Amino acid sequence: MPSPLFDLTGKTALITGSTRGIGRAIAEHLARAGAKVVISSRKAEACEAVRAEFEALGLASIAIPCNVAQKADLEQLVARTMAAYGRIDILVCNAATNPAYGPTAGVSDEAFDKIMATNIKGNWQLCNMVIPQMAQRGDGAVIIVSSIAALKGNGMIGLYGVSKAADAALARNLAVEWGPRNVRVNAIAPGLVKTDFARALWEDDALRGAREAQTPLRRLGEPDDIAGVALLLASRAGAFITGQMIVADGGITIT
Repeated sequence: MPSPLFDLTGKTALITGSTRGIGRAIAEHLARAGAKVVISSRKAEACEAVRAEFEALGLASIAIPCNVAQKADLEQLVARTMAAYGRIDILVCNAATNPAYGPTAGVSDEAFDKIMATNIKGNWQLCNMVIPQMAQRGDGAVIIVSSIAALKGNGMIGLYGVSKAADAALARNLAVEWGPRNVRVNAIAPGLVKTDFARALWEDDALRGAREAQTPLRRLGEPDDIAGVALLLASRAGAFITGQMIVADGGITIT
């Protein structure tokens, strides 16, 4: 029998960017642990496709499309979730973008604004919309997906790293603000994971081989690797963890 520490029966989980990759894996494993989940990304068709897949697996979910860079979309996302389920116990801020590669000096103002609006401002706004109802019940878990790009300088995805460092700082500050109401806020910093988002890196044999050779576990991450950390942080198993950024990178940042 599964440990009750990981049982999410009766909980509602809202996961942004959850139609593929890390977000989808998190949504599936939270649902398998008993949570009712909200599938959300920009495209309604993609949301509905995942909802149908979950239904076929016997997993409870609804689909609500949302562009996290648009406050009105976020407001609708929260309102529709509350109308359907009456509460949000777990919030996973996973949606992110990175339209700019190369030195930060070459990034346009428009690309900068898009990165920050999607990767940090939208998370801040969504947390402000969701956490108060958690605090009223005296229980809640928020997980913000950051990146190991937040920990080091990077000549190719510098502004993405800046936004992800801001996400980690947001988690720490929200943990301080809402901890007295028993709302836990943490960040996860994945390393290179085999998702569509990072496909250009892991499909290149030379790049992948070099990365695997540098990584103590000698492999890249899988979406389920990050979903396991999210399940810990969302459940009673993580009840005494808050304000942390948990690195899940196969060990590459220790070398």
